Amino acid sequence: MKLPFSHTLKSIADLIDCKFIGNPDFSVIGINEIHQVEAGDLVFVDNEKYYDKALNSAATTILIDKEVDCPEGKALIISENPFRDFNKLTEHFSPVELWSNQNQEIDESAMIFPNVTLGNNVKIGKNSIIYSGVVLYSNTTIGENVIIHANTVIGGDAFYFQTKNGSHNKLHSCGSVVIENEVEIGASCSIDKGVSGVTRIGEGTKIDGQVHVGHDTVIGKYCRFAAQVGIAGCVTIEDNVTLWGQVGIPANLTLKKGSTALGQAGILKNMEEGKTYLGSPAKEAREEFKEMALIRKLPEILGLK
Repeated sequence: MKLPFSHTLKSIADLIDCKFIGNPDFSVIGINEIHQVEAGDLVFVDNEKYYDKALNSAATTILIDKEVDCPEGKALIISENPFRDFNKLTEHFSPVELWSNQNQEIDESAMIFPNVTLGNNVKIGKNSIIYSGVVLYSNTTIGENVIIHANTVIGGDAFYFQTKNGSHNKLHSCGSVVIENEVEIGASCSIDKGVSGVTRIGEGTKIDGQVHVGHDTVIGKYCRFAAQVGIAGCVTIEDNVTLWGQVGIPANLTLKKGSTALGQAGILKNMEEGKTYLGSPAKEAREEFKEMALIRKLPEILGLK
């Protein structure tokens, strides 16, 4: 999430009543979680296991729960509870607001069916078709010649919680969704907004019904996903990837261009370019077929047949 204008380190620290280390006038121009950070951004870290990742990331301001050596060219804000204070900041700059049709840009050629619900800052491009029951949350951008079928929800909150002392604390979602040109999305799909960045569906991608796409996932061009595919947050899917029915993808994986997952595959590692995967946990399909053939021969090998 980029801030509407640059803020100083001191002004950000004052908002959450925290001590800071660095030049008081140090510039903060964005607030992002670790997967989306860029230079000028603030990121939080509250687990020593991830200190190095946060301190060495592109982020230049780190909201942290312990005083540590500050890397050159960066600044620190020291907080007793960085998760809580990160939420305070994102809620301050991007509060939940009632939808009032503000700043909507809907091309006159777009076809919007009855009972479509649109949030604020929604854009819909030329010749796009939005069927009944669709909900487009605020900060959703729909390109040209897009088709979204009935009862799909785009821009819901990220499924992102911190579990502590037996309770689940929600991370405030303030990101967005971008659907590029020529995309078709089936009925009853759900595509979550980024936590603080963008969930993106690339040009020409086709998605069947009842598919879920998690927060901050980036999908390339001309992909195909069959029904009931489930994709977790922060997944990178390159161009021309095919996922057949009920494929499951956990967080933080990369599916290289031209790769394919056959029906009900459970993908637990990155998919390599141009390869086909099968099974759960998934393996390259040729290996899986060989193993299946050998298993069929086991009774004969063991003298049971």
